[in-house]
Amino acid sequence: MRRETRRGRGNRYIAMETIIAYDLGTGGNKASLYSVEGDCLGSVFVPYETHYPHTGWHEQSPEDWWQAVIESTRQLLSLNQTDKSSIRSLALSGQSLAVVPLDQSGNLLRERVPIWSDTRTERQTEQFFRNIDEDSWYTVTGNGFSRECYSIFKIMWYRDNEPELFEKTAVILGSKDFINYRLTGKIQTDPSYASGSGVYNLLSGSYDTDLLEASSISRQLFPEILPSTSSLGSISSEAADLLDLPKDTEVLCGGVDNSCMALGAGNTAEGKVYLSLGSSAWIAVSSDKPVIDPDIKPFVFAHVLPGMYTSATSIFSAGSTFKWLRDTLCINLKDEAEKKGVDPYDLMVRQALDSPIGAGNLFFNPSLAGGSAAHLNSDIRGAFLGLDLGHTQADIIRSVMEGIAMDLAIMYGKLNQMCSLSSEVLIVGGGSKSRAWRQMFADIWNRTFIKANVDQQAASLGAAAVAAVGSGLWKDFSLIDSILRTTSVENPDRKNHETYSRLLESYRKTWPILADTADIMKNLK
Repeated sequence: MRRETRRGRGNRYIAMETIIAYDLGTGGNKASLYSVEGDCLGSVFVPYETHYPHTGWHEQSPEDWWQAVIESTRQLLSLNQTDKSSIRSLALSGQSLAVVPLDQSGNLLRERVPIWSDTRTERQTEQFFRNIDEDSWYTVTGNGFSRECYSIFKIMWYRDNEPELFEKTAVILGSKDFINYRLTGKIQTDPSYASGSGVYNLLSGSYDTDLLEASSISRQLFPEILPSTSSLGSISSEAADLLDLPKDTEVLCGGVDNSCMALGAGNTAEGKVYLSLGSSAWIAVSSDKPVIDPDIKPFVFAHVLPGMYTSATSIFSAGSTFKWLRDTLCINLKDEAEKKGVDPYDLMVRQALDSPIGAGNLFFNPSLAGGSAAHLNSDIRGAFLGLDLGHTQADIIRSVMEGIAMDLAIMYGKLNQMCSLSSEVLIVGGGSKSRAWRQMFADIWNRTFIKANVDQQAASLGAAAVAAVGSGLWKDFSLIDSILRTTSVENPDRKNHETYSRLLESYRKTWPILADTADIMKNLK
């Protein structure tokens, strides 16, 4: 039975049936309400904390995730004065590579768990790769991210360092699968999240026996794999009361953030590419075969679209590097922005435009959080190159913006060598808001950059689409293209690109120098 339409604010009709999408990210959870036509009717973000108890340890509390889901849902329903009976289904996009241990009764065994960026597992990776050739492992899994980050090695770390906890562990869940368990009591995952486990065979679509044997970790610790659009049933009565949702709200399996974002960014066909410019940044392409290269090591996830993959190269620190710049070298602009009630990033970008292309022969490498697998050395760290007494604050800001764009241009070039990429790049994430930065990317990459109405909602829209298809509101994912509407187009300026092309060749030569410098700095006592 279809539910009645009601009139929303401004005489706007809210669709007969609505969807809730959750973007369970690194900084917090965003709950968004979508109409059946794919319009976002409102969003609420609730942050949670990341803890850094030791070098390389990055931990969050799964209970914080759950409380953020509860709070954001209640705020969302209140914000939109939503008729709760209109809510048909929900799905999550979840941060990857988290490892949540549960006992046989479903109790959480660790207050805080390692998240995607945690790299404590150096000893476990060395042990694993004594049994399995690393290039062969990568070819099977597509796990081209820094190897220490993958789930299997964190599970091995539990075994080696917390044996009592490990002995009690009945299953290991990822971030969104833990929330699904809290919502429904079901313990399952989907191919996109499983593909970050470190033991998932991309081509067979299942956990790999040889890799499990090399890790000495039982298959029983991993949840059953279902399609992303699979129904987990209705939300439990207890969860419905906590979230203030109807008890017949259907929960769909959902997907990992990379794949949900790819769907929400319109990467639904061969060769379509997008750039996510957030705290970190990655360039992702969708294809019917995983893009595998042992030298460049694109990281690959199974797509939430059956039979497809999303393959990407990345840098670990993009927006977070710009935030570091704001909080250290641009405190004056931060204070000025607070007094004027404006965004400090707007003042920073405005000042950067006072500097010429190339920032007065000043290069900046943005690897403040270390190097990805595509870099020559994962121990690489950020650097200003060519800094002299004549450089201004404007030059420094511009060099940071250009450095991020040039680092990603090198990544894009490597990816483009392995597969055919679309000549247009959709840009999403917080950095996409700056027209000046979008133009800079267009000029450096020599590609047309498209900004669409999805903006920072790509992962949420992807999760909403999974819920819509899984619950039968949509027949398939073809509606995504009609939902995405272009709001801005930046074409490359030929003269600017010629200048940037020369600068990029020089910048590229700094990579091996900084890779060697990283080894020197690492050994400092």
